[in-house]
Amino acid sequence: MLPKKRQSKARSKKRRTHYKTSAVNTVKCKNTGVEHLPHHAYYHDGILYYKGKPVDQS
Repeated sequence: MLPKKRQSKARSKKRRTHYKTSAVNTVKCKNTGVEHLPHHAYYHDGILYYKGKPVDQS
């Protein structure tokens, strides 16, 4: 069966207002002090780090 009447845009948006994004979880590196995503490589002063150690970029 199909709906008899079209649902308004406002009504649809009211239903979706409860969907919220959660805060991003970050960790602070013990060596560099940079906040980054856990289990991800990150740049600090142009050097790529992973697990607090510089990665060899060959």
